[in-house]
Amino acid sequence: MAILERHPRPGMEVSTHNSGVIHAGLYYPADALKTILCIEGAERLYSFCREHDVPHDRCGKFVVATSDTEVPALERLKAHADANGVPGLTMVDGAGVRRREPHVEVAAAIWSPNSGRVEAEGLVRALRRLAASRDAVLLCGTPVTGADDVAGGLAVRTERETIQARCVVNAAGLYADDVSKMLGGETFRIYPVRGEYAELRTSRSGWLNGLVYPLPEPSGHGTGVHLTKTVGGRVLLGPNARYRQDKDDYERDRIPIEEFLEPARLLIPKITLDDLKYGGSGLRPKLHPPEQHFADFMIKRDARQPALVQAAGIESPGLTACLSVGARVAALVRDVLSG
Repeated sequence: MAILERHPRPGMEVSTHNSGVIHAGLYYPADALKTILCIEGAERLYSFCREHDVPHDRCGKFVVATSDTEVPALERLKAHADANGVPGLTMVDGAGVRRREPHVEVAAAIWSPNSGRVEAEGLVRALRRLAASRDAVLLCGTPVTGADDVAGGLAVRTERETIQARCVVNAAGLYADDVSKMLGGETFRIYPVRGEYAELRTSRSGWLNGLVYPLPEPSGHGTGVHLTKTVGGRVLLGPNARYRQDKDDYERDRIPIEEFLEPARLLIPKITLDDLKYGGSGLRPKLHPPEQHFADFMIKRDARQPALVQAAGIESPGLTACLSVGARVAALVRDVLSG
């Protein structure tokens, strides 16, 4: 097996440019792959991290109502998540939040005990080691340039060689639409959506213990500017969600750091501008334009190219769901090879 990188900067895209949160499956429709694979994938991921010594913890998460007027929306979210089968959710008041997060001042919250955090870079390294131990060859910096139909599969062209394959999985992230076109697959569009972060200065990292989220954005494009304490002890604020034209636009036209202040103060009122510094950014590979609210993962056999399996639009909660996504893709590959 050969694993090719579409982009010449491996590790610089969706897999590691995120909050590192292990989600519980609160937000999406009950029958969506994003929900099914998130709930199943969280347990797979916790087990994998324990077995392979990937830094992680099941720290739990608060999703909060910042005022009394938001409490009905919070209650509707909990009812939705309960119907999705998310385990262990409870409602707590502001005092209940402060017992775990003394600096957070909100009206009420959902407590999600199954949520957690993982060191994304450590997870990717562990998966790479495991793939190598099973005779996978990782070809970093090897963009796909095209493909030809051949008897029993595809001949995938790179800048240096041609690789014949009985089955090809398109898991090219931000470039999945380009790769699908090269391979003769279905036509779709990936919309790059940039998420930008600020951070609390190191001297203020003690102001947060775990994960604190506002209610999700009505647009459906993100979960709002939330607070994440990483397994390494940094406190991230963000990300926002901004549709961009270019798939490598991580830094151009960053929003002023002042725009993080008010969303952060809704959660921790004592934060000032002097407590903030710029953080990193990431790009989500969304399958829907700005005027739409939701698109599910695309995980299926391609309708046009019989040797192709699509794994596209794997944005949040893709990190949580990654092992379950892999299991579903593997089943589709077996189907291609047996047919």
